[in-house]
Formats: sequence, C-alpha cells, structure tokens
Amino acid sequence: MNMICKRFIFLLSIGFAATAQAATAVAEIAHLLQFVEGTQCRYERNGKMHGGKEAAEHIRKKYAHFKDEITTAEDFIALSATKSEMSGKKYRVFCGDKKVQDSDRWLLEELKRYRQ
Repeated sequence: MNMICKRFIFLLSIGFAATAQAATAVAEIAHLLQFVEGTQCRYERNGKMHGGKEAAEHIRKKYAHFKDEITTAEDFIALSATKSEMSGKKYRVFCGDKKVQDSDRWLLEELKRYRQ
C-alpha cells in the first residue's frame, strides 16, 4: 500500500472515531437532560428552588449558549449545569432526605451509572 493510501485510511479512521465520540456525547447529554427533567429532586439555582422541568429548561439554554465549547458530557456538565455564570454560585440538588449535593457531582454520578 502506498503512503498516500495509508494517510488517507489514517485520516478516515480519525474522522470516524471523532464522529463516534460526538454521537456518544450527544446521547449522554440527552440522557442527562432527561434525567434532570424527570427527577423528583429539587434544583437550587441562585437561592431559588426549581423542579426538574424548570432546571432542564435552564440547562438546555446554557447548553445552546456553550454548544461550540462542548465536546463531552463532562464539558456539558461543567459549562451548563454546575454554577451560575452571573453569581458564580454552585447549583445544588435536594433529593428527599438524602444529603444535599452539588449538581455537578449528582450529574457525574448519573453519567457513570449511564455508562455502565
């Protein structure tokens, strides 16, 4: 096989890998948004409590804003679902009698469960 063919195959494989990685990230992000939307937990943002649907709506808006910077589900969590851009306050999640969690930890735990 000549050098041009080898380079072409190499570049093609990189393209396929990047496409597969992007598809995986999109699926993971979609799952996390559904997870937030369907939760019975309360989501605290800037001192105000929100239900899952309201929280997911807000996170979707931030996701649209940061979309060009997001390549992984971890990027999505860090940029869209961790803290207020205005106040810098972390988002927190209240789930019944469980210990209050920062939203990034809560979502990273769910991402880990989803990947398994």
